[in-house]
Amino acid sequence: METIEVPAFIAVTLGFIVFFLGSFLTHKVTFLGDYNIPEPVSGGLAVAILVWVISSTAGLQIEFDLAVRDYLLVVFFATIGLNARLSDLFRGGKLLLILLGLTLTFMGAQNLVGLVGALFFDLPAPVSVLMGSASLIGGHGTAIAWGPQIEQATGFEAAAELGIASATLGLILAALIGGPIAKRLITRHDLKSVPGDDPIVGLEFVDAAGADGGIDHISLMRGMLAAHVAILLGFIAHLAVSETGLKLPLFVPCLLFGIVMSNTVPYVLPNMVWPARTKSLAVISDYCLSVFLAMSLMSMQLASMADLGGPILVVLLLQVVMTVAFILIVVFRFIGSNYQAAVLSAGFAGFALGATPTAIANMSSVTKRYGAAPMAFIMLPLVSAFFVDLANAMVIQLFVRL
Repeated sequence: METIEVPAFIAVTLGFIVFFLGSFLTHKVTFLGDYNIPEPVSGGLAVAILVWVISSTAGLQIEFDLAVRDYLLVVFFATIGLNARLSDLFRGGKLLLILLGLTLTFMGAQNLVGLVGALFFDLPAPVSVLMGSASLIGGHGTAIAWGPQIEQATGFEAAAELGIASATLGLILAALIGGPIAKRLITRHDLKSVPGDDPIVGLEFVDAAGADGGIDHISLMRGMLAAHVAILLGFIAHLAVSETGLKLPLFVPCLLFGIVMSNTVPYVLPNMVWPARTKSLAVISDYCLSVFLAMSLMSMQLASMADLGGPILVVLLLQVVMTVAFILIVVFRFIGSNYQAAVLSAGFAGFALGATPTAIANMSSVTKRYGAAPMAFIMLPLVSAFFVDLANAMVIQLFVRL
């Protein structure tokens, strides 16, 4: 099969086009708009399916250079950190612990569903994590890291492909169920956002269509500079941490240094205009997240998922049913049964089956329509992008020894 490689510049340009395609679809297709499906998800899935059809009919393998996408992810998490206030973190400490406990409980349930599926389809027991937390909560990176090890331990030659396919399908499902879950909770319980809360990722649709809200080139450049300083410090810290043998994604220290900067610089330099919680920084966050997600979805290799067929589809369907039930029955009630809990429920669906950026995109789509929930955007990344990576490694090792 002939391979066509799409270079980085063209790939990111396509990312912009895919976003606007998704925006068009979301406004034209009632279901997509009513159920808060993020624009890059709508466009990304449409293009991924188109690429799959072209590849299958023409015998081509289309691969995208995603270097710019990965840069956008790091900038995005730096902006999330810059918006964090220690006062919010202290006030939300109990919520953070509850959310972490629920996530750890869910990881066990997710791997049990994967184990049931593996045994039902007569697959080696360790393969269960590739249809569980290694590929779903862990995402593509964790699936790629553990697939070869499980293949070597069990002799199951399709382990790596199974993990990647599970992560791919999980990402799609995560992007599709978060918005409907939030809509159901918000309408059923007549939930409202807290007046006066500022948006962290993106602007509300009414603001985005209206006046500039004080956004200019200086405020945008100020936000980008602060984000890049956080990235620089995070990169240095990442190199130091890597020397110890601890593997963390680059965006984690960038997120943490963003938090440190926003809770020190404004007090040390009180006359400096700081970009935290401004509309300009919200626009930067939304821009980076939207293009990142559009590029991620348009570049998915759907053919690998289709080749594995029945087992993965059945198990992932069970995972979706379990996830929705867990969110509606457990998560929403334990984290407050309020508007913020509804937004976090959409986010929980995003990273439980997909990845942290999917979770943020789900929440952003909901808050653009129903109102801001800034604490949700601080709490969830701390759990999904930091604590969970550490806990998931231990849980995966436990199941691999089965």
